[in-house]
Amino acid sequence: MSPALVVVGAGPRGTGVLERIAANLAELHGDRPLDVHLVDPHPPGGGRIWRHDQSPLLWMNSHAEDVTLFTDDTVEMAGPVTPGPDLAAWAAAYREGTLPPPAVPAGPGLDAEIRGLAPAGFASRRLQSAYLGWVHARVRAALPPQVTVHEHRRAAVRVEGAPDGLQRVWLAGSKTPLTADAVLLTLGHLDTEPDDEQRALTAFADRHGLAHLPPAYTADSDLSALAPGAPVLVRGLGLAFIDLMVLVTEGRGGHYTTGADGRLVYHPSGAEPVLYAGSRRGVPYRSKIGYGWQGDPPPLPRFLTAEVVDALHAAAGPGGPDFARDLWPLIDKELGWAYYHRLFTTRPGATRTAWHDFAEKYAAAAPLSEELRTLVAGAVPDPADRLDLAALDRPLAGAVHPDPAALQAALRAHIAADLDRRHDPAHSPDLAVFLGLLSVYGQLLRLGDSGRRWHGFFSYLASGPPGPRLRQLAALSEAGIVHFLGPDTAFTADEESGLFRAASPAVPGHHVTARVLVEARLPDAAAVRSTDPLPRALLGDGATGGPEGLLRVDPADGRLLGPGGLPHPRRFALGPHTDARGAGAFTRPRTNSSSFRQNDATARALLALLRGTGERVPVPVPSPSRGTHVPDQ
Repeated sequence: MSPALVVVGAGPRGTGVLERIAANLAELHGDRPLDVHLVDPHPPGGGRIWRHDQSPLLWMNSHAEDVTLFTDDTVEMAGPVTPGPDLAAWAAAYREGTLPPPAVPAGPGLDAEIRGLAPAGFASRRLQSAYLGWVHARVRAALPPQVTVHEHRRAAVRVEGAPDGLQRVWLAGSKTPLTADAVLLTLGHLDTEPDDEQRALTAFADRHGLAHLPPAYTADSDLSALAPGAPVLVRGLGLAFIDLMVLVTEGRGGHYTTGADGRLVYHPSGAEPVLYAGSRRGVPYRSKIGYGWQGDPPPLPRFLTAEVVDALHAAAGPGGPDFARDLWPLIDKELGWAYYHRLFTTRPGATRTAWHDFAEKYAAAAPLSEELRTLVAGAVPDPADRLDLAALDRPLAGAVHPDPAALQAALRAHIAADLDRRHDPAHSPDLAVFLGLLSVYGQLLRLGDSGRRWHGFFSYLASGPPGPRLRQLAALSEAGIVHFLGPDTAFTADEESGLFRAASPAVPGHHVTARVLVEARLPDAAAVRSTDPLPRALLGDGATGGPEGLLRVDPADGRLLGPGGLPHPRRFALGPHTDARGAGAFTRPRTNSSSFRQNDATARALLALLRGTGERVPVPVPSPSRGTHVPDQ
């Protein structure tokens, strides 16, 4: 009987691991037969989030040239590199007629979009779905004949161990389980049950005939409760808000033109609601940087290295390092190193000292110390040229405005300044900070999950919307379709009025009420509250959850961890529902992607197990151990 692997989740992460299995197969499995079962109710490749069946108005937030599912020679991994085209190169090959089979299933609208896609352009999610579907088909086609792939367009609901040590995977509506030597969960983004606050808000809405839309993927939300012209309170100004903004404006017939002064002007259809949006920061995520890197990259990592992270982990004990005490100071120093390296290289007129002298003293100074601040102030005379992460993170902190109109003007000015800076190569030290953030992300994965503060900061600074979306947001503000509420907005259920209420200290004494409250943010990834029965069942069957409710996994190879930190011999998991969630399943080319490193390590561990040895395959960059390996049964 052939060894069998069940992969639950055939979206981009599952496809990435399948690609690594194909790449490592000859070395680790030879010509032995292998059955691979792909379990997913959604089409393989794109999965649920990147499925074709969603509005063509919804974009990716990455340039087409910055999206790939293929490894390159920068990826530190044991397996071989299998190159392939990024999204932009794939679209170019399609236009030129050189795209190898299988053919792309593009309809007329999608075909036109592919032909019009520029490397620095932003593809729709439907176009990304076509790319991911093509990648999946190419990976499948590259598998040797002894590998048989079985597709199951159903959801997996339970995994249980058999007396012989094998695993049984039960599918929805099936009376017979799949039997597997190993199971890999690549579930992607999951919905979660509401927390206490969300349940209370929904109950308040039910009592008063209101509408409360809890955190959800906007493409899946029913927005019919957002009536034309009606005020709607929106909590969140991140990417989910941008999607909401698009669907209730352009998605309802509005359009934009460019005025004589070059500014974007929105022309309402009359079907739009009026959005009153606030959040903790009170500002949208920073714009995606609109230019590419030129010259030598900053020498990273410098202070937050693998050795430093491993030492912190070893010294901290079972709970791991404290983020605020142990990690944030090093992150601040690392990002500053990237920033000032670029500043001294490209803008010597902005500095007073030579780089080598500054670099030596910067390295010797303690993180977040007065010595370091004095060094920077002396070397970089203009405060506007210094890196201030606190001001970047909370740009409106402490600001008070006399009325809502003044706040709107201040927010539009903030957006305009952010757009100007993020599209001006003269400010390329900002791009160096972005590269620093990627480096930090890769190192922090060695510890598992680093908590919401880090992920929120990273997303706000490095994973913001395309510049054109922020220009549209400013135009919607000018048109009176979007009103900003300010930072630290409090959203409450007002029993006296029977309405939802929102107020920010940015405009003292001002508040807004509405019959609809939308939580414009994605569900958190907590497996413990997932609406998917599978991860919750695993938690009841020996898997353990971390502080954020994520499934704990061994960062070395993705094995699920049980009591005492012992890795399960046959169960693996990768993705946002785990505490090694990492970056996205696809990533920028030539960035030593942490996701690709994880995929390769997990694929090699799976193949070693399926080969029958159950040996632990070394990872190129060692990770701290979280327990003793349990030999294969």
